[in-house]
Amino acid sequence: MAINMPVQGTSADIIKVAMIELDREMVKQKLKSKLLLQVHDELIFEVPEDELDEMSELVPRIMSTALALTVPLKVDTKVGKNWGQME
Repeated sequence: MAINMPVQGTSADIIKVAMIELDREMVKQKLKSKLLLQVHDELIFEVPEDELDEMSELVPRIMSTALALTVPLKVDTKVGKNWGQME
């Protein structure tokens, strides 16, 4: 538990910072996309089709740079009509 806690705690902090920065940028760009849900280290968005390209670039860029680390943070994105159909 003592080994795992710093990793999980830091991960939780990183995702919270990323969520705040994503919200700021989405408001700034007047996007209609909405952050619906956080599940562990995943963020689920509802994105209009005309914003899909923009959000597909914005989300990984903001999430991977939310906290300055010596190791890179890898961010994957998936798209689907619902959570069960993510590609």
